Amino acid sequence: MPSVKVRVGEPIEKALRALKKKLDKEGIMKTAKAHRFYDKPSVKSRAKSKAALKRAKTAGRKSY
Repeated sequence: MPSVKVRVGEPIEKALRALKKKLDKEGIMKTAKAHRFYDKPSVKSRAKSKAALKRAKTAGRKSY
């Protein structure tokens, strides 16, 4: 579990920003969002193949 130490006189907003940065870096928010609702296996496979196509398209565009 990521944690952020708040120093005396440090604004809460700065600590929240640091916590959000740690959560994003570890991928916790991404997994929480993915587990929010149940996705059928067919929907998962379609999304996976769509992401693979997108990656292939961008990789093809970058190789000149």
